[in-house]
Amino acid sequence: MQGFLNLNKPFDWTSHDCVAKVRKLLKMKRVGHAGTLDPKATGVLPIALGKATRLLQYLPGEKAYQATIRLGVQTTTDDLEGEIITSTPCPGLDLEHIKTALDQFIGKIQQIPPSYSAIQVDGKRLYDLARKGEIVEVPVRTVEISQIQVLDWRDGDFPELDVAIACGTGTYIRAIARDLGKILNTGGTLSALIRTESSSFQIPTSLTFTDLATQIENGTFQPISPDTPLKHLKSLILPAESAKKWCQGQKIPLNLAIGDFVRVYETQSNFLGIGKLENDLLVPQMVLYEYPNYKLNN
Repeated sequence: MQGFLNLNKPFDWTSHDCVAKVRKLLKMKRVGHAGTLDPKATGVLPIALGKATRLLQYLPGEKAYQATIRLGVQTTTDDLEGEIITSTPCPGLDLEHIKTALDQFIGKIQQIPPSYSAIQVDGKRLYDLARKGEIVEVPVRTVEISQIQVLDWRDGDFPELDVAIACGTGTYIRAIARDLGKILNTGGTLSALIRTESSSFQIPTSLTFTDLATQIENGTFQPISPDTPLKHLKSLILPAESAKKWCQGQKIPLNLAIGDFVRVYETQSNFLGIGKLENDLLVPQMVLYEYPNYKLNN
């Protein structure tokens, strides 16, 4: 069994917990995930099965979220899991002023990740250092946000804003909540988060653990084809003999200018793996089927 599972991660589960559960349900060892989700977040968590774990690095980075930002509160973790640093009522905030502030986050921006995050500094996770009370300089990173749409607004002493965010890989939604609070001089923290899309997988087609268990019991579970989330990469089809050589690890002469990494096929439906074009050669990067296990269709 190899391919992908579009899992709807439940609340209060770590991404590692989800991988362990999938291993148990499917009775297989080789399982991995893309795009870690915080335990209190829910939604799309792409799971790779079997040899498809080697494809995780080639998945597209685009993600989408529905987030709730609470204003007037600042915490150590930039979400409600942390200790409250400041709590100041801010009634009377103007929504149009907030929308103008949100415009500052669109495009490529510099973002400082939360102190409680999985980023490593000198080989140590930031959240481990933060729990020990060690103060370190969190490295600034460039992230890209393509859209922020206001979905709902609830005013009051500690007003809440619901937004839909489309962004690239590495973006911390908690940092957006924190930085919005700084711009507004109110403080801000993330109070709820749902990931609605990740690496081309979307929440309407995701499976809960209950869904997955039922499909396994009924014998109807089928993983998503390994090449399905790779449509952002261009593809090419090799003749049968070239496909055989490529699966054996040989470089195939090609005079094509179709990009860097490509999906490689023998026939339109027989996905072989990922290649890279270098100096008019198609170089194997990840071969899904190794000859002689790979059988030509001719």
